[in-house]
Amino acid sequence: MTKTIALAGKGGVGKTTIAGMIIAYLVRNKSGSVLAIDADPSSNLNMVLGLDLEWTVGDIREDMLAQVKDSLTAGGAAMGALPGGISKREYLDYQIRSSLSEGERFDLIAMGRSEGPGCYCAVNHNLREVVDAMGKNYSYVVIDNEAGMEHLSRRTTRDVNHLLIVSDPTQRGLVTAERIGELRHELDIRVENSYLIINRLNGVIPDALDDKINLMNIPLLGIVPADAQLVEFEFSGKPLVELGDDSPVYQAVAGMMEKIL
Repeated sequence: MTKTIALAGKGGVGKTTIAGMIIAYLVRNKSGSVLAIDADPSSNLNMVLGLDLEWTVGDIREDMLAQVKDSLTAGGAAMGALPGGISKREYLDYQIRSSLSEGERFDLIAMGRSEGPGCYCAVNHNLREVVDAMGKNYSYVVIDNEAGMEHLSRRTTRDVNHLLIVSDPTQRGLVTAERIGELRHELDIRVENSYLIINRLNGVIPDALDDKINLMNIPLLGIVPADAQLVEFEFSGKPLVELGDDSPVYQAVAGMMEKIL
């Protein structure tokens, strides 16, 4: 059965870095294949994973709608037919499978840009079905979500086994993480487990932050330390998945995965 791990948190807290370390851990330590879904419109998980990215789901969606002849309105475009009689589901299925960026025992789908004006409900429904059907062929699905939680249920109809809410080591970050955690109860998908991760911490947790964490309704899974080697990788553009097993960042994330998987 496929295990789904989703990451959430405000922008800039390092969700994508942690997603990359999770994928590296799964590839190095678990059997089976991994599907990475970059659900952030900025689409930079591929850089962390060392993959080229030429085509996103957003590009595919817009290209499909542009091909619909009856496109006087966005709603008409969403319900119309494609030239040649091919169904939207067939078109999306073929194009998304063709857009996969392939790594060693992991593949990547990037959702890409958000919707333009008009109604995309029918298209997004088909997209979710296609992506979820693909996910069933993998042992693990890792979703690097955009800032916040409100769009997660628009990206997948799958239940989430482990929701990891990432925060920086600040009071503001923890307040935002707490709000994001509350949104999980409003999603159209079931979240089995939720955890808090504190990222980029120098030293030990200050007492004030520790007090705040203890009052939150999200258990602390672990802490990822600030690390100079990771900063060097980011400056040079080297894929973060090339960090070795001795990296403090990798070791911290690997320890968390050992707890929950």
